[in-house]
Amino acid sequence: MAALLKGRDLHRSFGRVQALRGACLELAAGEIVAVIGPSGSGKSTLLHCLAGILAPDLGEVWFDGRRLDELPDRERAVLRRSEFGFVFQFGQLIPELPAIENIALPLLLAGRRRRDALAEAGTWLTRLGLDGLDTRMPGELAGGEGQRVALARALITGPRIVFADEPTGALDSIAADQVMELLVDTARELGAGVLLVTHEPRVAAYADRTVLVRDGLDVLARAGAS
Repeated sequence: MAALLKGRDLHRSFGRVQALRGACLELAAGEIVAVIGPSGSGKSTLLHCLAGILAPDLGEVWFDGRRLDELPDRERAVLRRSEFGFVFQFGQLIPELPAIENIALPLLLAGRRRRDALAEAGTWLTRLGLDGLDTRMPGELAGGEGQRVALARALITGPRIVFADEPTGALDSIAADQVMELLVDTARELGAGVLLVTHEPRVAAYADRTVLVRDGLDVLARAGAS
């Protein structure tokens, strides 16, 4: 399959620490790829470079035929709102907003009318098994519930790629399986690619393909998941 997202020979340093030293990765439309490796190997830095959050010091990032790393900050921000969805380890929900408004936030930032945005967010509450939690604040949600709210927020815009950085790292095994099943099933329904960073083999097994980051030097392909 043709690659929708490509990272070529990526280098990124933080002071004297070299987080990436020639990493390469490709993601096809609709493909689920798990990036695995030990803590400090450069997994999250790779994800952030591929998502346009960080600019690599050297190398190239291409998205849908466009050189992502050379785009102005404003254009990269628009892409992150419209084409990309994000799920992080602790959800990063806005603590002052109830669940339904957290989910609707990307639509509101894109200029959608509040009533329409909240109505669509309500359908996602139902879709991800969160009925009745619309007015709950993030601090009132269980870990798995909060992560499903974060997942709904990531998917509500119909992104072409979902970037998931340790999305189950703070969850027990039951909640982790629920979140991963929802992520994989919904991404496949949308035809979205998923780039999943994890250190857990059980989570990586949900992917079509896994790659290994080793000391930021390279990304090595491994056998696909069944």
